Amino acid sequence: MAVTVKIPSQLRAATGGKAELAAEGATVGEVLDAVFAGHADLKERITEDGEIRRFVNVYVGGEDIRFGEGLDTGVEDGAEVTILPAVAGG
Repeated sequence: MAVTVKIPSQLRAATGGKAELAAEGATVGEVLDAVFAGHADLKERITEDGEIRRFVNVYVGGEDIRFGEGLDTGVEDGAEVTILPAVAGG
Protein backbone atom coordinates (compact mmCIF):
# COMPACT_ATOMS: atom_id res chain seq x y z
CA MET A 1 0.00 0.00 0.00
CA ALA A 2 1.50 3.35 -1.03
CA VAL A 3 1.22 5.97 1.71
CA THR A 4 2.45 9.57 1.81
CA VAL A 5 4.29 10.57 4.99
CA LYS A 6 4.33 14.33 5.57
CA ILE A 7 7.42 15.66 7.33
CA PRO A 8 7.32 19.04 9.12
CA SER A 9 10.08 21.58 8.50
CA GLN A 10 11.76 21.01 11.88
CA LEU A 11 12.39 17.32 10.98
CA ARG A 12 13.37 17.71 7.33
CA ALA A 13 17.10 17.74 8.08
CA ALA A 14 16.66 14.04 8.91
CA THR A 15 15.06 13.39 5.50
CA GLY A 16 17.48 15.29 3.29
CA GLY A 17 15.10 18.23 3.13
CA LYS A 18 12.15 16.25 1.83
CA ALA A 19 8.69 17.39 2.92
CA GLU A 20 6.99 14.16 1.83
CA LEU A 21 8.13 10.56 1.66
CA ALA A 22 6.43 7.60 0.04
CA ALA A 23 6.28 4.38 2.04
CA GLU A 24 4.34 1.14 2.15
CA GLY A 25 2.72 -0.73 4.99
CA ALA A 26 -0.61 -1.88 6.37
CA THR A 27 -0.20 -0.09 9.72
CA VAL A 28 1.36 3.17 10.89
CA GLY A 29 4.16 1.17 12.51
CA GLU A 30 4.99 -0.61 9.25
CA VAL A 31 4.90 2.66 7.30
CA LEU A 32 7.22 4.36 9.80
CA ASP A 33 9.58 1.37 9.80
CA ALA A 34 9.80 1.70 6.00
CA VAL A 35 10.59 5.40 6.35
CA PHE A 36 13.16 4.73 9.11
CA ALA A 37 14.93 2.19 6.88
CA GLY A 38 16.08 5.07 4.72
CA HIS A 39 16.18 7.80 7.36
CA ALA A 40 17.59 6.44 10.64
CA ASP A 41 18.07 9.94 12.10
CA LEU A 42 14.32 10.49 11.89
CA LYS A 43 13.70 7.38 13.99
CA GLU A 44 15.95 8.70 16.75
CA ARG A 45 14.14 12.04 16.75
CA ILE A 46 10.55 10.80 16.95
CA THR A 47 10.71 7.46 18.79
CA GLU A 48 11.94 6.23 22.14
CA ASP A 49 12.00 2.59 23.23
CA GLY A 50 10.02 1.61 20.12
CA GLU A 51 7.18 4.05 20.80
CA ILE A 52 6.37 7.50 19.48
CA ARG A 53 7.81 10.15 21.80
CA ARG A 54 5.34 11.84 24.11
CA PHE A 55 5.49 15.22 22.38
CA VAL A 56 5.29 13.91 18.83
CA ASN A 57 1.85 13.52 17.31
CA VAL A 58 1.13 11.24 14.37
CA TYR A 59 -2.06 11.54 12.35
CA VAL A 60 -3.65 9.34 9.71
CA GLY A 61 -6.16 11.22 7.61
CA GLY A 62 -6.31 13.94 10.27
CA GLU A 63 -7.01 11.52 13.15
CA ASP A 64 -4.51 11.24 16.02
CA ILE A 65 -3.32 7.62 16.26
CA ARG A 66 -3.21 7.88 20.08
CA PHE A 67 -7.00 7.85 20.08
CA GLY A 68 -7.03 4.83 17.78
CA GLU A 69 -4.77 1.83 17.87
CA GLY A 70 -1.45 3.66 18.11
CA LEU A 71 1.23 2.20 15.86
CA ASP A 72 -1.18 -0.63 14.98
CA THR A 73 -3.58 1.87 13.37
CA GLY A 74 -4.39 0.65 9.88
CA VAL A 75 -3.63 2.72 6.79
CA GLU A 76 -5.25 2.42 3.41
CA ASP A 77 -3.62 2.81 0.03
CA GLY A 78 -3.24 6.52 -0.70
CA ALA A 79 -3.51 7.58 2.95
CA GLU A 80 -1.55 10.49 4.40
CA VAL A 81 0.43 10.02 7.60
CA THR A 82 1.47 13.30 9.19
CA ILE A 83 4.22 13.58 11.80
CA LEU A 84 3.80 16.68 13.93
CA PRO A 85 6.07 17.38 16.91
CA ALA A 86 4.77 19.78 19.54
CA VAL A 87 6.54 23.13 19.34
CA ALA A 88 6.78 25.45 22.30
CA GLY A 89 6.46 29.13 21.66
CA GLY A 90 4.99 32.26 22.96
